[in-house]
Amino acid sequence: MKKSTILYAFTACVLLLAGTACGSGASGSQPTLTVLGQIPQSNHIVVVMEENQSYASVVHNTIDWPNLNNLISSGALATNYYANSHPSIGNYFMLTTGQLLTTDDNSTTVWNVDNLARRMLASGVSFKVYAEGVTPGYLGGNTGRYLIRHNPFAMLSDVADNPQVANQCISPFTQFAADLASGTLPEFSFIVPDIDDDAHSGTPQQADTWLQTNVIALLSKSPAFASGGDGVFIVDFDESAASDARFGGGQVTQVFWGPNVKVGFTQTSTTVYQHQSMLRTVMDALRLSNPPGAAASAPSMSEFFVQK
Repeated sequence: MKKSTILYAFTACVLLLAGTACGSGASGSQPTLTVLGQIPQSNHIVVVMEENQSYASVVHNTIDWPNLNNLISSGALATNYYANSHPSIGNYFMLTTGQLLTTDDNSTTVWNVDNLARRMLASGVSFKVYAEGVTPGYLGGNTGRYLIRHNPFAMLSDVADNPQVANQCISPFTQFAADLASGTLPEFSFIVPDIDDDAHSGTPQQADTWLQTNVIALLSKSPAFASGGDGVFIVDFDESAASDARFGGGQVTQVFWGPNVKVGFTQTSTTVYQHQSMLRTVMDALRLSNPPGAAASAPSMSEFFVQK
């Protein structure tokens, strides 16, 4: 028996009510124990955010999203994942701070709250935001087809109030391919397509083609995403169509892909996941403890990963 199996069994026994033997219920029935798995450690996490599409309009829609659906078939799909709010901005903050902070899409307030960037900086975890349409270290507002609300890191004090950190951490998207080719991709990459390429203003077909050409095809050639690698690629949508407000922001598509992700897996649990669970999962993979805000108590997304 593996040590991990022994540990899980011991933990399950401890959690049972006093006087109830491990493996048996007080009434003589067999209890069902849900054993939480682990999130494999990763030094190559890449996140791409898409915009404003309902789950039903993406999954199995091979006309508009052929490449993403192909990725789903070789990765893992969450079928019970919901955004936190309408409109966009609160979802991006939930992904990075565990809080909505604001629901004003026009807000450019800089927030001094516990957040993912702060934790990465404190722990020496390298990260970059690769955003279309910006210059290195850009901390300004909307410009061209770039929207600041799609880049929450530019509104967190740990980055926004420190130009040196911003210069190191905010890059034009063109740098992504260069960093990947040179083997200098950071431990955490957050990709911000412009509004024509993230399905916000452009067509789903345009977003799907952009994703395949500029991200998936490149990652497929990276050693980190080959067998034995530790890469984790995440495609997430900020919010569903405005007509769907379930759990705040409606049902959205969320996909994992990589060597340590279950292949062709569709969620089997009935757990409701939201963006705070994604924040917790990313922090677990980076081995950053005590997730902030709602991520501290959010369910782990370990079911989508191979347990070793």
